Amino acid sequence: MGCGLSKAHSHPEVLVSHGSARLTVHGRRLIVQRHQAGWKQAHIAAAMGVSRKCVKTWIDRFAAEGEPGLATRSSRPHSTPTRTSEEVERKVLATRAVQRSGPDVLGPQVGVAPRTVSRILRRHGVPYLRECDPITGEVIRASKHTAVRYERDRPGELVHMDVKKLGKIPDGGGWRVLGRAATVDHRHKDIKIGYDYVHSVVDDHSRLAYSEVLDDEKGSTCVAFFRRAVEFFAGHGVRIERLITDNALVYRKTLPPTCVELGITQKFIKPHCPWQNGKVERFNRTLAGEWAYREAYATNAARAAALAPWLEHYNNERRHSALGGQTPISRLLPT
Repeated sequence: MGCGLSKAHSHPEVLVSHGSARLTVHGRRLIVQRHQAGWKQAHIAAAMGVSRKCVKTWIDRFAAEGEPGLATRSSRPHSTPTRTSEEVERKVLATRAVQRSGPDVLGPQVGVAPRTVSRILRRHGVPYLRECDPITGEVIRASKHTAVRYERDRPGELVHMDVKKLGKIPDGGGWRVLGRAATVDHRHKDIKIGYDYVHSVVDDHSRLAYSEVLDDEKGSTCVAFFRRAVEFFAGHGVRIERLITDNALVYRKTLPPTCVELGITQKFIKPHCPWQNGKVERFNRTLAGEWAYREAYATNAARAAALAPWLEHYNNERRHSALGGQTPISRLLPT
């Protein structure tokens, strides 16, 4: 055709159009070619499968700008009056960097919706918390998505129980206070520092949690702790119906009589399937990141004393993304 247009292969830099575009640059060029060949605009529209307005737009744009007028342009609006201000975005990013909290926690603190916080974090390429080290904030994990999630219908229908083992802090502070060079020889000393055992019970529906720092994980210790946990939940109007644990010997040998006495059905996860006890496993990770390793404690007693205030915050103030931004206490039935 004698239309004076360059061939398609002479413009390789404009071959790609954005996802919402109906036509590529070649399709727009074909509209102009057919118009110059004498086709009516209605016939061009029918042949190309587009509207007459679309045909007229590209014909007019070519007439005004020539070949450059057929290039793909951004569909982004010239202005977005409702977009969050740069000042608020900076505040969100700064708060996230310091606190390493999720949108449901950051939103109320900054004064915007949690969904807005999520958009800001994604826009600036901030990694998800699940991909980061809870202490340093550095990305250490590959992204993954849990395909199947479940949640019991009412508080107490199922609770999860587990133990988190933590190395004790020597008087004066451990390596987080003194540095690794000052504490590297601890493992060679005759007197071992030992461990704390954090026993926890978490309600599946509300995520209400009860924890204690104890000296061991023996059967008698686990039974006594579980009885106190039952009393704690009863004090919040929750009657425990089922208990799920891993297959540790102390849970299989010592807990069943207590569960029978209290009218609680005891269940066990399948071997090598810790995700079936996932609610308390996830709680252990939160507990480690937000309490145990959140700051450098000078003594072991100081860390243990900080558990109760943190639990109070966790149950009554901390918003959970898995609960739609609610707190555990807000999910309990009225009493």
